[in-house]
Formats: sequence, C-alpha cells, structure tokens
Amino acid sequence: MSQVMDFGGLRIAFDDRVLRPRPWTAAQSQWAGELLPGLPPGPVLELCSGAGQIGLLAVTGSGRQLVCVDESDAAVDYTAANATTAGLTVEVRHGTLQTAVAADERFPLILADPPWVPSAGTSRFPHDPISAIDGGADGLAVALDCVAVIGRHLADGGVALLQLGSSAQATVVGRELIGHSLVAGELRGFGEHGVVLRIDRAGCDPVAAG
Repeated sequence: MSQVMDFGGLRIAFDDRVLRPRPWTAAQSQWAGELLPGLPPGPVLELCSGAGQIGLLAVTGSGRQLVCVDESDAAVDYTAANATTAGLTVEVRHGTLQTAVAADERFPLILADPPWVPSAGTSRFPHDPISAIDGGADGLAVALDCVAVIGRHLADGGVALLQLGSSAQATVVGRELIGHSLVAGELRGFGEHGVVLRIDRAGCDPVAAG
C-alpha cells in the first residue's frame, strides 16, 4: 500500500518495494541546490534514485531537467509519479548503472544515493527492500559502481554528491577516485545517519556553493 510523506516540502509517495525516504537526506538536496547556480548548463543526473525525492528536491526552482536512474520497476514508477505531483520535468530511466547512461552524455551535477549498508548489517532495516540497502560485504559495491559512472559522465567544472554510511567508507572511496580522474572534496556528516561526499573533476577549480 502506498504511503505519502513530506520531504522538504514535496509530497513523496512510496511503498515497501522502495527505500523509505530518510528526512536527513534532504540536506543532500539542499547542498545540490546551493551548488547548481554556479555549475555549467545541463541536466542533473541522479543514480540509484529510489522514489526520486533527493533529485526532485534538488532541482526544484532551478529550471534544470532531472534524469533519474534505478533498476527497480517500482522505483521508476514512483519517481515518475512524484515528479508529476511536483510539476517537474524528469526523464526516468529503468536500467543498470552500466547501461542507462549513453557514452557521450555529460552532467554538471550527479547525485548518487547507492545502498551502503554492509550485507551483514541489513537486518537493522527490516522494513526496507534488501536490494535498496545491501551494499555488499563492505557496503561499497554499488557506491564504487557509481564512482565509475561519475568518472565517465561528470562534466568539466561539474560536481557529484555521493551519499555513504560513514567517514570510513568515504576514506575508502576517496582512494579510488584518482583512477577515475576525480578528487574528493568536502565531507558533510549527519550524525549516525550517514555522510555526503563532494566529488570534483581532477584539475578543475572547485565550484563554491551559492
């Protein structure tokens, strides 16, 4: 049965086939919204979008198109419905991280919200679908796939914001970035909930938040 919650002023619908939206992740949307005015033109890409709430809130009022990618049938259906409710233009793509983005596409802002819970700890979240929370043995299997997508598709002068479970995970991810011509930037922590890591294209001047 569908539920509806307020997420930063947006009405977001979801059910138990989709990760329940976490209110704290609105901070990721807010950070993205602060960065957008200083970024190059072009659409925003959201990876592992779930019900779409983080990307939708990020682009609200910006005039930017949003492209959302998720493997879940239910997730892409809810993203499309939530976009309609919000009155926003969204291209929803049902597919894998490896196939859903064309080789020549570049995005000035990429949001990545992968499952980051280590497999052994998924029982802490009994109400969420396993596919939406299980990040493999160290919690980083999907996050590192997102890093590879960011490396291929982040525009020069662009920024990515990657959600993770801890600063320790962010340290591991940071070591992987150089192989993708990326560098780690600011890390924002949200207590026991998680962290968001800023990622920039190596060799480009970082964009300040507006």
